[in-house]
Amino acid sequence: MAESVEPQHTGIASRQEAPDPQASRQGLELLIGSNIFRNTNGVIKIQGKEQLFLESKPEQGLLLATLDLYSEAGVHVGHLRRNVLVLNRTEQFAVDVHRTDGSNPSDLPSVTVTDRLTGRTVLEARAVADKKVQIVTGKFYSHKGMPVDITPHYCRIGSGTTLFGDITENKGSAVVLG
Repeated sequence: MAESVEPQHTGIASRQEAPDPQASRQGLELLIGSNIFRNTNGVIKIQGKEQLFLESKPEQGLLLATLDLYSEAGVHVGHLRRNVLVLNRTEQFAVDVHRTDGSNPSDLPSVTVTDRLTGRTVLEARAVADKKVQIVTGKFYSHKGMPVDITPHYCRIGSGTTLFGDITENKGSAVVLG
């Protein structure tokens, strides 16, 4: 009859590396203009205030946006919460949500907010891959009334801060602009 033998420890660590729990919880990569913000929590702080929050929900075929909208005087005029306009007293803003069913890999979810008064796109964001979201266009104001302008080439806050071509590692925190 075979006897069971307890393993002997030699004093030299011979353990396997545990999987990194952060690797499976890697944050959202945000493409803002030509800038890349890696490993974010999806929050974008503009001039010190959390103003935009993006959530990718590929299993539901959704991209969710939360956004505070201000006038050029810094007055709070609109609030989008997870793709629903919950503050829009003058019906100035409209939201279009493109949801996907996953059957076509090139059909990706997006959210577009437009200003009905001017016809201008306030925010257009789209998922470009799992955990990767691109802000295609942005034209709105910060809580201080400073214009925020996002194009495929740059991100500009007021007349003082312009970002283009930056790559930033956020270590799970918010993107800070301006």
